[in-house]
Amino acid sequence: MKLFHVLAATALLVGTPALAQEQLSIATGGTGGVYYPMGGGLAEVINNHVEGYAATAEVTGASVENMGLVATGDADFAIGLADTVFQAYAGSGRFEGQQIDSLRAIGSLYANMVQIVTIDGSGIASIEDLRGKRVSVGAPGSGTEVNAQTILAANGITFDDFDAQRLNFNETADALRNGDIDAGFWSVGAPTSSILNLATTNSISMVPLTEAQIAAAREESVVMAPLSLPAGIYEGVAEATPTIGVPNVLVVSSEMSDDLAYAVTKAMFENIADLQAVHPAANETTVEFTMAATPIPLHPGAVRYYDEIGAEIPDDLRP
Repeated sequence: MKLFHVLAATALLVGTPALAQEQLSIATGGTGGVYYPMGGGLAEVINNHVEGYAATAEVTGASVENMGLVATGDADFAIGLADTVFQAYAGSGRFEGQQIDSLRAIGSLYANMVQIVTIDGSGIASIEDLRGKRVSVGAPGSGTEVNAQTILAANGITFDDFDAQRLNFNETADALRNGDIDAGFWSVGAPTSSILNLATTNSISMVPLTEAQIAAAREESVVMAPLSLPAGIYEGVAEATPTIGVPNVLVVSSEMSDDLAYAVTKAMFENIADLQAVHPAANETTVEFTMAATPIPLHPGAVRYYDEIGAEIPDDLRP
């Protein structure tokens, strides 16, 4: 955390030095997803309701990169997919030999839905049809890339079975729009702006997962849950799409002060309407969701808040 001085206009006029505020960084994702607006909404909550601190949402490569930023102290808060967060905490998967056991959770925000999008007429009706095609699997180091790899590997498909391209959400939408790829993965809250915009210029189709494919993926990753993308959420998508989802977790370092973690947890839940006004995904940001979906221990400061309001905290979430 870096210190900087905010000089208010009134202070400039009268020559009175303004109070120093401590700057907080919130690692999010690309601008075409939900992490960035959610991070921006959280920053506003901190700025307005946590005295002595000013926060800024930062554009990043998302989940995998974000865990490293917290570990190195280059970000104070980070949003990450639960499977990525758990792998980082346990030193497994993408984080084999690079365990970050200092990670702690403030809470779980909402569930990402894996959304596999193609353009009508592509001939892609299932993940088996991805073989030999040009497919965006998400930005390098993103939770989307992790989710895509998990789902496909669980069902006998690897990135070597198609032309894998690692594009962020906006790049994936542009590539589909321009015919440069045949399908793309998103792991993000629904609806998301990049797909909404794509659906206004092209006729899109969502690629469903079968019950067997969902079951296989859940065997690979216990944090995944079966979900349904609602009918009509995107223009031209008339039927609900069976898929799978992963919670998104707000993560900090165990080195964060208990008082700051407590203040941010309290401010977030007591001003949740502010987050909901930024993005509807925050309608899922509840204490109950945190207790049911969080894959790593909570920060002691967050625990203080949850205890204060009488929440039932599972033993494995207590640090």
